[in-house]
Amino acid sequence: MSGTVSLSKILQVRELEKNNAQKAYHQSMDVFEEMATRLYNILKKKEAAEATYETNLHSGASIDKIKQQAIHIEYINKQINDLQSEVQQARNAMEQKQIKLTDAHMEMKKFERIIQNRKIEEHERVQRSENIFMDELSIQQYLGQKNR
Repeated sequence: MSGTVSLSKILQVRELEKNNAQKAYHQSMDVFEEMATRLYNILKKKEAAEATYETNLHSGASIDKIKQQAIHIEYINKQINDLQSEVQQARNAMEQKQIKLTDAHMEMKKFERIIQNRKIEEHERVQRSENIFMDELSIQQYLGQKNR
């Protein structure tokens, strides 16, 4: 039984590691979602700016207004490029945290299985000992009755 006690302590450490990995994964997932939402909003802003640009182009707006709109679209494109790399970094970080979470979960499950197997083995050993004891007791009782 002392083996399962020490394994239980290791299991507690593994559970703590898994919980920490799970928290880190959820935090990285939140960061990724925030970045992706920002990217989505900027893409929508670009789409609206391009629609305005096309409208101004076809409606005969002044060249300065069209030029200003084109500069604005270029600025949005730069923001999109910057944010796309940040989103990719956030995605990579999230995937790494997910791998660590999966590893921590597998380690915890491994120790749970080891503890369960040891308990089953201990139970079977006790059961065999009891059966041997009962067999010896039956033999003693039988021999005791035969000698009377």
